[in-house]
Amino acid sequence: MAITKELIEDKIEIVGDYKAIQVRTATVIKEDGVELSRSFHRHALDCVTSVKNDDDSWTHTDTDISGESAEVQGIATAVWTTTIKNAKKAANEAAGI
Repeated sequence: MAITKELIEDKIEIVGDYKAIQVRTATVIKEDGVELSRSFHRHALDCVTSVKNDDDSWTHTDTDISGESAEVQGIATAVWTTTIKNAKKAANEAAGI
């Protein structure tokens, strides 16, 4: 009787004007190859995070994707262009985020 646990990125979506990436990971528990349970975890990635400094200037930081799968990294590299990043920075500043 072998019980196994698999983590599978089963859904990757690109959403919104600034190409946020949503990743759904399924955790699959199997016994002798038969699925016993499946649960999901989601996380989202924005291309840039922004912080307003005390002097009213802004610090923008590109999202670190080094801990993501090769597939997510490839998607982020393809869709997070300089134009998208600059638009996201401007939007964050306009919203006061």
